[in-house]
Amino acid sequence: MTSVTLGASISAVEVTNISQHGFWVLLNDEELFLPFSEFPWFRDVAVGKILHVEWPSANHGYWPELDVDLAVESIRHPDRFPLVSQVGA
Repeated sequence: MTSVTLGASISAVEVTNISQHGFWVLLNDEELFLPFSEFPWFRDVAVGKILHVEWPSANHGYWPELDVDLAVESIRHPDRFPLVSQVGA
């Protein structure tokens, strides 16, 4: 039996909406909300910088223009990750 070499991640990611309270990211079939109160790095930046998101692995998102990377679990359950940047607070 021969193993197949794994290729690049094919996770589809898209920012679907931005409001005054936060923004939504569609990751494959799951829509995740990132409230600015929990993710202040995104609060006062240009829309284009929020829209430019990469998903290098199934559990990790990256916004290269902001140098912000987040685990999916920290988006799903921000209360489990209490360390929040004071930038913009």
